[in-house]
Amino acid sequence: MRAYLLIVTKPGTSEELVRDLRSSGRTEGLVQADSVYGRFDAIAVLEAPSIERISEIVYRIVEKHPAIVHTETAICLF
Repeated sequence: MRAYLLIVTKPGTSEELVRDLRSSGRTEGLVQADSVYGRFDAIAVLEAPSIERISEIVYRIVEKHPAIVHTETAICLF
């Protein structure tokens, strides 16, 4: 199962967040993280065997980083 975590950060902190996510290497299920322009400041690609695991990964990422203001999760349909 794949999901996109769309992230809004505090101003000026999206690069720090993406750097932290990429370097952590310990976030199981995190496939990719990028800073983007537009409505959201960063997008993370998540993969896991179930929606429950996706949920756990999202909460682990969000609770870890104080720069995150808001998230939306888009779950892919296969």
